[in-house]
Amino acid sequence: MTGEEAVAYIWSHGWEAHAPGLDRIRELLRRLGDPQKELKFIHAAGTNGKGSVCACLASVLEAAGYRVGLNTSPHLERFHERIRVNGQEISDGALGAVTERVRSAAGAMRVHPTEFELITAAAFLHFLEQRCDIVVLETGLGGELDASNVIETPELAILTAMGMDHAAILGPTLRDVAAAKAGIIKTGGTVVSRGGCPEADEVFRRTCRERGAFLTETDLSRLRVRRLDLEGAVFDFAPWENLTIPLAGAYQAENAALALTALEALRGRGWSIPEEALRRGLAAVRWPGRFEILGRAPAVLLDGAHNAHGMRAAVESLRTLFPGKRLTFLLGILADKDAGEMLDLLAPLAERAFVLRPDSPRAMDPAALCALLAARGVEARPCASAEAGLEAALAAAERDGAVCALGSLYLCGEVRSAWLKRR
Repeated sequence: MTGEEAVAYIWSHGWEAHAPGLDRIRELLRRLGDPQKELKFIHAAGTNGKGSVCACLASVLEAAGYRVGLNTSPHLERFHERIRVNGQEISDGALGAVTERVRSAAGAMRVHPTEFELITAAAFLHFLEQRCDIVVLETGLGGELDASNVIETPELAILTAMGMDHAAILGPTLRDVAAAKAGIIKTGGTVVSRGGCPEADEVFRRTCRERGAFLTETDLSRLRVRRLDLEGAVFDFAPWENLTIPLAGAYQAENAALALTALEALRGRGWSIPEEALRRGLAAVRWPGRFEILGRAPAVLLDGAHNAHGMRAAVESLRTLFPGKRLTFLLGILADKDAGEMLDLLAPLAERAFVLRPDSPRAMDPAALCALLAARGVEARPCASAEAGLEAALAAAERDGAVCALGSLYLCGEVRSAWLKRR
């Protein structure tokens, strides 16, 4: 099986017609020899910030000399981004080989696994073959019934920033969403949470008490941002001073604080993470599509904000980095998101918007999105492609202004590809 054939096979097995649950992934992994039982994990769930926190952890642990697997979703431009070892994407050959094994096992099952279950199994096989010391594992959706939750008690469970998303699946209230995320908390486990969301914090504390898990909440009073600009942030997180992270969003220093709290917990469990590795790993972290700066004059940036919680953080960052400016936006949103609340947050910053249809069957119709923008006083017009939208936005923006693409990670990937093609 080639890498291309592997990706086509995986995408041919959607999840929509399947009931949530872990029975399929358990059977699939059992048929593959339970590779997850021979690996150590850091398991992360949350509404926003999972990818950035996971990237920080993977970078620091690699700097500390460990062989680190990283499993995230979705990808921006290429499927292989989802499965990495020490920053290197899985190769076509390795993807084809592990997926062939997964296909053979899945084909013997009465109920075929879903795409995310297939990806999870392929990733575990690859990480075992690569002899990873530890795997940083991001949930796909929720926590309790997510395929990644097939693992036993991890070295550390992390709960990132909380907000409303996927309400149709996880539940209509923030407590429901938090309860789903809290499913990654295992009996006797070590847990670190972002904190700062009272409804969710109550759920996490109660779950930890019930399961005898040890919880640490991130203390943001330790955080002091010294400098924030398009190059990233310089910050203190007591007792450490003058830490650097090359991620520009104002929220990224808080994500780094959560990662540092997690690293402290790992140290407490016996993992050797010297201060020099911590500094070097944070300074080297890369996480495309999350307040990523592509160009200057005008500034061109991408942000993966795809729900109201993420949009609020993105707008705060834009206000900080471009004070008093009204910006040009490239915008695409999925129809199952709260577009109204997202646009209410965005509209005061918008000079104009060029609207795209992200490459997803769940994408909102551009004409409908333009109408919502117009109702909020924002000039908007649809564009046929990411390339066309990017060129129109660059032509409209002044040299000292900014073009910002956001609303969907699918959109960010398309715009990023369009930008790299024109260079």
